[in-house]
Amino acid sequence: MASAVNVSNATNVTVSAAVAAASAADENLYSDDATWILTSAFIIFTMQSGFGLLESGTVSPKNEVNIMVKNASDVLYGGLAYWMFGYAFSFGESPWSNAFCGLGQFFVDAEEAKMGWVFSKFFFQMSFATTATTIVSGAMAERTKLQAYMAFCVLNTLVFCFPSHWAWDNKGWLNKMGYVDVGGAGPVHLVGGVCSLMAMLILGPRHGRWDRDEAPPMGSPTNALLGMFMLWWGWLGFNCGSTFGITGGKWKLAARSAVSTITASMGGGIVAVVLSYVTKNQKFDISYLINGILGALVGVTGICALAHPWEGLIIGAVGSFVSCVGTEMMVKLRIDDPVGCFPVHGMCSVWAILAVGIFGHVDNLEGVSRYDGLLKGGGFYLLGVQTLGTVTFISWASIMSFILLKGIDKTIGLRVSLEEELIGADICEHGVGSPDDSPPPEFIEASGKDLTDSDGEDGPPTPLARGSPVRRSKRPHSLGKRLGLRRLSFRRIFRERRQSVMSLTGEPKGLSGGLGVDNPRPVYDFSSDGNGGLLYPKIVVG
Repeated sequence: MASAVNVSNATNVTVSAAVAAASAADENLYSDDATWILTSAFIIFTMQSGFGLLESGTVSPKNEVNIMVKNASDVLYGGLAYWMFGYAFSFGESPWSNAFCGLGQFFVDAEEAKMGWVFSKFFFQMSFATTATTIVSGAMAERTKLQAYMAFCVLNTLVFCFPSHWAWDNKGWLNKMGYVDVGGAGPVHLVGGVCSLMAMLILGPRHGRWDRDEAPPMGSPTNALLGMFMLWWGWLGFNCGSTFGITGGKWKLAARSAVSTITASMGGGIVAVVLSYVTKNQKFDISYLINGILGALVGVTGICALAHPWEGLIIGAVGSFVSCVGTEMMVKLRIDDPVGCFPVHGMCSVWAILAVGIFGHVDNLEGVSRYDGLLKGGGFYLLGVQTLGTVTFISWASIMSFILLKGIDKTIGLRVSLEEELIGADICEHGVGSPDDSPPPEFIEASGKDLTDSDGEDGPPTPLARGSPVRRSKRPHSLGKRLGLRRLSFRRIFRERRQSVMSLTGEPKGLSGGLGVDNPRPVYDFSSDGNGGLLYPKIVVG
């Protein structure tokens, strides 16, 4: 009897030891995956800097600070909203979670036993949510109120979190059907791209955008290129981190994601350079290069963990072509997209989702895909599921973003007033810069009034001149008073500067007192361009 008890005790100890060892092993596996996810999320977070530099380098200098602040707002307000309710609707694990949305884990927190995995997953998915919102900031550039954009950052979380549940959560209805989207081509890029299009249609073009065929010059091409490089770097974390760990076969999928991502960007960059050389009079257009590489990266996002290197090259090349052609199509349609958000993220993400249905295959490592694509003998099922997902994301994002943006427009107001748009958001909303940095000939021509030559009283609303669509300003003179500029005269400042103007070739232009060599800063020559237009002054050296 005693020996039987001893055997039983020994067995219990052995079982307990085995359970403890198994738990420790599971915890080690989770810790490895969590470390990989956190590291990738840190890299993805740097994409906010990339978006900010790209957008601020593309727009005019008078709005570059405002663009950077809006990218910070994505994290401040979008991140807060995702912590409060976004994660709950995406990945909540309560018994009431269903195929449409998750429930539970509002105001994300976790007990000690689970906090490592829960917090890692939350931080990673939050970086995706803020990326989906920051895509829209470029489309709304140079004409959107900062307060309105802050409100949009909070509300846009609702647009993102439900598609992410459908695509990635185990209970999501698209996930159950076999939908594959490794890096977020649908929930992040397609949703963000469609929201961008709706914002552009509601806001309308920037003032004077279509007075001339050519796009306004980049404020800083160097910053735009630097932003592209930061996005390129961040995309590797974006795609490789989407394997959600490195244990088991995940590290192999992460390695494949890295290679397919870089080969896609190679193919996309080469196509963009060739297209620019052929269509731009043998010039290497910077916007083509940037949008081509980014379009290729978007194109490979959905299939990055499944694509072979040569497939990544082809997918990236097609994505680049779609992006560059789409940019020209937006110009033809007279839709003002300052940064190229919709062609890069909207159009290329459609290709990214469909590419999974064409090139995808069954994944035997981690079960990322349960079906073969069209070219792998799987027929049209996977392509059909991917198409259904595409239509669903477009419909959802279009309806929701229209409702939210219209609501903001009716309450706060989306668009800045005319004089604020012409002077620039840096001065008007941040007090950064000086009158010299934002010459206002457009305002003088459009309104017939000098902003700072106010008599101290607010005048009546001022319509635009030269047959432009009538947009009335709510506060035609109060801005100058708020900025303390009432005693300054833009007309007087630039009239005096014009007395010391020298052309870029060094030829004096009616100077009576020196060539202005002691002060070689760029100034503006507001002489007539022969067409009676003053919206785009000639830059000269004075």
